[in-house]
Amino acid sequence: MKLRCLGELHVGAIGLGCMGMSEFYGAHSAATIDRAEAIATIHRALDHGVTMLDTADIYGFGANETLVGEAVRGRRDAVTIATKFGILKKQDDPAYRGIDSRPEYVRAACDASLARLGTDCIGLYYVHRADPSVPIEETVQALAQLVREGKVRHIGLSNVSAETLRRAHAVHPIAAVQNEYSLWCREPEDDLLPACRALGVGFVPYAPLGCGFLSDELRSPDDLAPDDFRRGLPRFQGANLPRNFELAARVAALAAAKGCAPSQLALAWVLAQGDMIVPIPGTKRRKYLNENVAAADLILTPDELALIEAAAPRKADVDATLSGRSTVVH
Repeated sequence: MKLRCLGELHVGAIGLGCMGMSEFYGAHSAATIDRAEAIATIHRALDHGVTMLDTADIYGFGANETLVGEAVRGRRDAVTIATKFGILKKQDDPAYRGIDSRPEYVRAACDASLARLGTDCIGLYYVHRADPSVPIEETVQALAQLVREGKVRHIGLSNVSAETLRRAHAVHPIAAVQNEYSLWCREPEDDLLPACRALGVGFVPYAPLGCGFLSDELRSPDDLAPDDFRRGLPRFQGANLPRNFELAARVAALAAAKGCAPSQLALAWVLAQGDMIVPIPGTKRRKYLNENVAAADLILTPDELALIEAAAPRKADVDATLSGRSTVVH
């Protein structure tokens, strides 16, 4: 797989989002998680040239970091592990969400992630959410100290504005920003992507397949498990749902004409938006992993890009209430 640059970090053009292996997408009790398949999927990703695995300390209350650490044991030099800190959850209160980016918490969270991952250095460490009660400069200063100590190699930000990125980057180089971005979530094009390009910062789109809408995975709301978090997103509710399936059908038709899967067309479109963009489609199965990584070799012509834009124009992100960003957990 070809490499791309996130700041000074070189990684494969497509990464792997590991969140769904432990939480959020469908039932995830100890009895339902297919740990062996998840680890096999990570191994297959590394075999295909994927070099960045994305996780976070809140995914499965740390279980996802432990899983990723186990999966890369013996192959750690071949992979950049990206993880995040700053969102707080409570096992006895599923609705609770807190944010903590205080310097003392940064260090404690980093040490805990290092232990779960079974490593002495995190490749890319993101602020998962900017803490409104803590200046971003103070948080980044604490992260910069971890870089100096060798506990972190590169610093990232997730779910931030262009202004927050500029303030953070003035303190210490930011390698990457991770925000939602896909054919149906185009908001970063307004300010954030231009800021990344101007500063030389990489961009890592999460949910590049529209939480499954831009794939063959979903054909009906009945395809979602009762506890799947997507049931709570606006794009999966009410009048939005049939309108979104209409858009999905247009993308699928273009993919059929191209001779590829809809997911591959959607990922190829994301990749075509800039060589500093590295999407992290999530999957917990080898079947979908194989489809996703093949998108790195799919070339879209200018005419094909124009057809895709006509089928899923920027305004569709607003008209169909597709974003649902306030409830997406990434």
